[in-house]
Amino acid sequence: MTAMDLTIHQAYLPHDDPDAALAFYRDTLGFEVRMDVDYQGLRWITVGPPGQPGTSIVLHPPGADPGITDDERRVIAEMMAKGTFAGINLATHDLDATFERLQARDADIVQEPTDQPWGVRDCAVRDPAGNLIRIQELR
Repeated sequence: MTAMDLTIHQAYLPHDDPDAALAFYRDTLGFEVRMDVDYQGLRWITVGPPGQPGTSIVLHPPGADPGITDDERRVIAEMMAKGTFAGINLATHDLDATFERLQARDADIVQEPTDQPWGVRDCAVRDPAGNLIRIQELR
């Protein structure tokens, strides 16, 4: 059996303030804005790292799925407020420089660069919606 030819094209993270999300991913992380779609008063914003046009993050309104109940929307909002609903791992060749940039731009720092017992060196921040973003240093 031959291996499938798959890549990671898009990952989804919720936002509860599209302008704050846009500012964080564009201005703080330096991502390109690929799409900014307003549909029925809700915004889906697609961003991605420069030079990697095939990899994107779609920042979406978390309660937009018509199959989600009001109770589920409440739970999602509570989990987002606690920062336990969603997250993503990014990577960089220079973790210290990346962390300094995040600090200089007043990112919500969760963890300074740390050598983890599982063999990676990383830091962590939260985006404006509370999503946990861990950034690992590539070795």
